[in-house]
Amino acid sequence: MIHETMAEFAAALPPMRALAGLDLGTKTIGVAVSDRFRSVASPLHTIRREKFTLDAAAVLKIAAERELGGVILGLPFNMDGSEGPRCQSTRAFARNLSRLTELPIAYWDERLSTVAAERALLEADTSRKRRAEVIDHVAAGYILQGALDRLAHLGRHG
Repeated sequence: MIHETMAEFAAALPPMRALAGLDLGTKTIGVAVSDRFRSVASPLHTIRREKFTLDAAAVLKIAAERELGGVILGLPFNMDGSEGPRCQSTRAFARNLSRLTELPIAYWDERLSTVAAERALLEADTSRKRRAEVIDHVAAGYILQGALDRLAHLGRHG
């Protein structure tokens, strides 16, 4: 089921299960996962996009292997906060994914996540080739970490 707010998402989550964060691009899907305490996001993998059924199968395989409790999709708002075609595409992916799994699904504003990931990789003196290989799942890590921090705040403050 898709949850529009983090509070609804938090209420639907099973205890002690890790979460996945997805950075949906046109050619790739960056994947990050959390620990079971939902405190730290770790970049995991980049899936090469093919068609929805194969993309969803790859995501759900990771979810099953890692016994995940939910999925957070980065929602690529425009800088002015409006939703463009990429948001529509992400929402369509979420709707289709929700038909294949009982896992709770939520969105996280991903504006600047790729910029932050790129900056971190540059600061770590990562080569251009390596940055290209890891940028998507590092960006997914930023998306997931933002959502984890929000969930932790909700847990402490209702």
